[in-house]
Amino acid sequence: MAQTVSAEHDIARTYALLGGRETIRKPVRNNLEAHDMLMLGMPSAALLHLTSEVAFLAADSVLEKAIGISVRTLQRRKKDAPDAVLSVEQSNRTWKFAEILGRASEIFGSKVDAEAWLNAPAISLDQRRPIDLLSTAVGVEAVEDYLTRIEYGVYA
Repeated sequence: MAQTVSAEHDIARTYALLGGRETIRKPVRNNLEAHDMLMLGMPSAALLHLTSEVAFLAADSVLEKAIGISVRTLQRRKKDAPDAVLSVEQSNRTWKFAEILGRASEIFGSKVDAEAWLNAPAISLDQRRPIDLLSTAVGVEAVEDYLTRIEYGVYA
């Protein structure tokens, strides 16, 4: 039961970071609803909302690494196809970025501190910045493992 409450909390936090119902246009209350929405493609509006909330994400190289889309392409979609959806891969990567940012915000106490952590070289990641590892599933796993160690006070 506690794990279900935690999963629902994580989903709600991630959904909110992506603009919630205003950008996604339908409720996402659990893993299955998140899965279905991601498989159909997340509305570009959700990523636009996220980039407006997380300033460093709007840098082209950062957005390309973290999400797999250029700022130019995203802005072109905003102008020419506001109702367009992201690919399944881009949707997944956008969701995962928001999930990691939300978790880091809770661990560090604020979104500002979480953003700073994402951009700072980390000893436990061989002096790599967490943001630079989000382009692969293995890198995401390393970042999530590192966050778990920070959360529980295990830094080595």
